[in-house]
Order: sequence, then C-alpha cells, then structure tokens
Amino acid sequence: MAATINRPVIPAGTGTQPRRPVDYVWAIARISIGWIFLWAFLDKTFGWGFATPANRAWISGGSPTTGFLKGTGENALGGFFGSLAGQAWVDWLFMTGLLGIGLALILGIGTRIAAGAGTLMLVLMWAAELPLDTNPFMDDHIVYSIVLVGLALANAGTTLGLGDLPIVQRNAWLK
Repeated sequence: MAATINRPVIPAGTGTQPRRPVDYVWAIARISIGWIFLWAFLDKTFGWGFATPANRAWISGGSPTTGFLKGTGENALGGFFGSLAGQAWVDWLFMTGLLGIGLALILGIGTRIAAGAGTLMLVLMWAAELPLDTNPFMDDHIVYSIVLVGLALANAGTTLGLGDLPIVQRNAWLK
C-alpha cells in the first residue's frame, strides 16, 4: 500500500490557493454590505440628508434609533422595541454596531464577528417590523442576514480584503 500524505485543506483565496471568480463575487458582496452599514452610520451621525436630515443628526443631538423604533408601535413587538427608542445606551450600541460591522466587512478583518453581529442586528430590525406589509416573513433584512452567513462561511475577508494578513491568519477571531 502506498503511503497517504495528509495535506491540510486550504480554502480558496487564502495563502497559496488561486482566487476563483466566486471569491471575487463574495468579496464584492462583503464590501457592498459593509458599505450599507457604514453609510447608515455616516448618514445618521452627520445628517447628510439622505435618510437623516441635518437637524436630526446624532452629532446635533438627534437619536439614531428613535425614528425607526417609534414607528414600530403598532407592530407585534412594537411595545418592546418602542420602549427602547431614544435611550442613549441603545443609540450607542446601534451606532457602534453600524460602524464596527461596516468597517470590518469593508476591510475584510473580523468578517465572522461582523457577520454574526450584523445578522443579529438585522434580525432584530426584522422582528421590530413584524408583521410585514408585503410578505409573510421574507424581506431585505433576512436576505442580507443570509448573505452575511455566506460571507462568514466563504472566508470572504481574504479576497480584496486584509484577511490574508499573517496576524489575521494566526488569530481565528480576526477572520
């Protein structure tokens, strides 16, 4: 019998493995969703007038959570989510989450943590809107959550990101 050589399986897009077209698709999806989170942070912080007018910007004393959460009052879980609206700790947690998730996804570092945190944030936002107006259960929050899980499973931070850095490769929590 010939001796079998056990070689470690290296995911495509890391180390010496060549990049495949699907690696670039996942990378573009990672950066795109990262930009959605980062843009939400920037617009809510500075009130650039896209979703947040200047007078309601966080730096002008506005609450980034009040508009959305107060608007859930008549929904199934509206009482719970409405009670969180405008609380400083909720605003800080939400904004820190938007910034951290956005930067991590764009940079390709901490992609797994960002995917988990982003999924949690999106599922909570989805739950706040129940029942949905146009579909029994599916909306963009769930679709983005599924893509975030895919990003984590595909090790998407290594293509067009900093996920191949030696420090990231040595520390699993940074992947």
